Amino acid sequence: MMSLLMQFTYLQLLDLLVTLTFLAFGVREANPFVRVLVAGAGSALGGLLAAKLIAVALALHCWRGGRQRLLSRVNVFYAVLVTWNMVALLAKAWDVAA
Repeated sequence: MMSLLMQFTYLQLLDLLVTLTFLAFGVREANPFVRVLVAGAGSALGGLLAAKLIAVALALHCWRGGRQRLLSRVNVFYAVLVTWNMVALLAKAWDVAA
């Protein structure tokens, strides 16, 4: 179960980095909750860190409650999301380089 929590945290870090890269390219944050946090924090990094802290707190709650299946499914979701976003960034970089 600890490995699921570590995977979740790693995926959150990857999502943070990919999202910051998207924002640097001028892409607007798609998640309305995160948009509110970014606006409230006054900076993209502050808002994203707040969102990631909330996510990790929820993952800890799942971990402590023995919700292994839920945490595993969330990890799959974030792995797909991060992969999709990285492919989109590579496509954008390829387009810019061409």
